[in-house]
Amino acid sequence: MFSMKITLLAIGKTDNKQLQTLIDDYIKRLGFYIPFEMEVIPDVKNAKNLSEALQKQAEGEEILKRSTTDDVLILLDEKGKTYTSEGFAEFLQKKMNSGLKNLIFVIGGPYGFSEAVYERANGKVSLSSMTFSHQMVRLFFIEQLYRGFTILRNEPYHHK
Repeated sequence: MFSMKITLLAIGKTDNKQLQTLIDDYIKRLGFYIPFEMEVIPDVKNAKNLSEALQKQAEGEEILKRSTTDDVLILLDEKGKTYTSEGFAEFLQKKMNSGLKNLIFVIGGPYGFSEAVYERANGKVSLSSMTFSHQMVRLFFIEQLYRGFTILRNEPYHHK
């Protein structure tokens, strides 16, 4: 059977141990549904000495290195499309049905994404019109992925 893989790329490590424990729990749960990997791109060296534009450019180069032209790259961006949990589950189902091998979601650095990353992206998704810390977004996003798969399987995790 064909299986799509989902990767979450995130800039910088999580230094909050409780948050990382929750993230690890949802990653483990997600593994029952789909191959999933969270890849942490190390913070740019000497970032405090770089302009915002140079920092975004350096992060962008690292993001682009980690995808091929066959991958679908979706940015988690405040200007992206918002979904209900059911709508996001449908989005995931459509991607799986399309025969896609790799679906990559990206959480940018503190200043967002470089122009090169925006140009390469196949779409943008917003989790909320509110702003969350990059570390919290990881947890919220992985939980929503998990919720999406429980919806697709009609499992009791999600309540309407």
